[in-house]
Amino acid sequence: MGQNAIKKIREELLLSKAELARKAGVSPLTIDRIEKGKDCRMETKRRIILALGYKLSDKGKVFFDN
Repeated sequence: MGQNAIKKIREELLLSKAELARKAGVSPLTIDRIEKGKDCRMETKRRIILALGYKLSDKGKVFFDN
């Protein structure tokens, strides 16, 4: 189970799970699972990091298990 700050960042940006999912090109269910600490593929992490407006080099601010 990976720790991440996706929910906190998403809420600070006033984004719904559906909005973040659309921006990242993944399903809302995927966002829900990741926010609950489930692991995901590296490509999914990349998409979410970029959709939240971060650079890939900032991955440690979003996903703490890296």
